Amino acid sequence: MNTYRTAEVAKIIGIHPNTVRLYEELSLIPKPHRQSNGYRVFTDLHIKQFKLARVAFKIEVLQNGLRKKVVEIVKLSAAGNFNKAISLTHDYIEQIQKEQSNAEEAIESVKQLLSNETTDTLSLKRKEAAEYLQVSMDALRNWEMNGLLSVKRKQNGYRVYRDEDIRRLRIIRSLRCANYSLEAILRMLGALSKNPNVNIKKVLDTPDESDEIISVCDKLITSLKSAEKNAHTMLLHIEKMKKEM
Repeated sequence: MNTYRTAEVAKIIGIHPNTVRLYEELSLIPKPHRQSNGYRVFTDLHIKQFKLARVAFKIEVLQNGLRKKVVEIVKLSAAGNFNKAISLTHDYIEQIQKEQSNAEEAIESVKQLLSNETTDTLSLKRKEAAEYLQVSMDALRNWEMNGLLSVKRKQNGYRVYRDEDIRRLRIIRSLRCANYSLEAILRMLGALSKNPNVNIKKVLDTPDESDEIISVCDKLITSLKSAEKNAHTMLLHIEKMKKEM
């Protein structure tokens, strides 16, 4: 069996030597043997485990415990518990597919809401609007602070939520429940204001080129599809490691 030093592993995987040590500290790889002089000795098994971890963390989907689950998969593999790692990977794939379904359903919900005409019969204060929509007042404040909604005020300064505001809030709520980012929702609302017939799905999944920082939820559908593809790669990788052991 081939053996490697820390620097050699770092070069093969394409990471900093400190990252090699961090993976060991976090139990993401098997504990390497140490020579009498204290140097770590890694094997081909460690190289395979590092490659598994790199695939696992390539797309970081955070919602609903997915990040925690993928970390646990890597740790189980590192501990040699391949059967449980394989089982959990199947669960992980199933959950990602459910998240994709939720994301697609949210878009259909938005289309339905946009097709409904408003009658302008509602006149709600913020607390009443929050209760009507079954969201927190903090959520409404947050959405307004981030530019997703601008609510008119009465002469006494109180906000008044009309039918059009409530429809907009329902759209925001549907997309937030499916884990679209505030930035993606704002991008979509802005596009709709310019073109009511815009491709909602495409806009939600296409960050602006001028954005300096792009999160996974700024391109949710693409990220989930990539995460599912990587998960299937992980599954094959773990099964292969199991056979070789």
